[in-house]
Amino acid sequence: MHGRNTASSPVDQAVVDQVRAMLTALRTPQPWTPGSAQDIAVRVGPFIERAHTRPSDDHGPDLIAVALIHPDTPHAAAYLHGRQLGYTEYGWLRCETTAILGIWQPSYAMLTHAAAGLPLPDHVGMELAHYAIRIEARHPDGTDHTLLRLGPYPQAHLASRDADRLNAELERRADTVAPGVTVTAKNAPFDVNDHESYTDPHDADVTVLLADVIEGASA
Repeated sequence: MHGRNTASSPVDQAVVDQVRAMLTALRTPQPWTPGSAQDIAVRVGPFIERAHTRPSDDHGPDLIAVALIHPDTPHAAAYLHGRQLGYTEYGWLRCETTAILGIWQPSYAMLTHAAAGLPLPDHVGMELAHYAIRIEARHPDGTDHTLLRLGPYPQAHLASRDADRLNAELERRADTVAPGVTVTAKNAPFDVNDHESYTDPHDADVTVLLADVIEGASA
C-alpha cells in the first residue's frame, strides 16, 4: 500500500501560517505607548478590533479617544464593508487603556467582527468621546493663547453649531476687541483627563462668557 499523502495544499498552509502568526501576536503583543499615534488593538467582547487614536487625546493614562475601523483600512473596499458592518457609525469613543491589547498587527484581523462577517454590536462597551470648543486669541505678534474651553458636547454637530454662533457673535463684537487681536471659536476634542479646565456650556450664560473672553483678549 502506498503511504497517504499528508502534504498540505498551498491554501491550507497559508491558513496555518496565519493562525500561527495570530497566536504569536497574542502571546507577544507589541506594547502601546500613550501619545505614539499608532493604530491599536482593543478588546470588544470576545473580539479584537483595530482602532485609530485621536491626536491630542491619546495620552491616557486611564482613558483615550479611539475610532473603531475596519481591519483592512485604508482600502476603499474596507470602508464600504466597514459601513455595512457598522464601523463608521460610532465616531470617537472613550476607551479604557486596560482594554488595549497593544499596537495593531495585521495578524489580529482574523479576530475581528469583520472577519467573522458580523456587524459590530449595538454596545461596544465604550462611551462616546465628547467634543469641545476652544476660544483662542491671536495677537499682532503672531502668538496665540486659549481664552476659554467649552465642553463637553455629546455630538460633534452640537459643538459645531455653538462654534458658528459664537463666531458670529464675536464678529459682531469685533470692534470691542483690542486692535490687531483676533478671537475665534474652534472645534476641538474634549480632553477628559483635563476636564477641570472646561466650562460646561449647558449651565453658562454665553453672553457673559463672551464678554469675559473679549475682556481677556483686550487685556
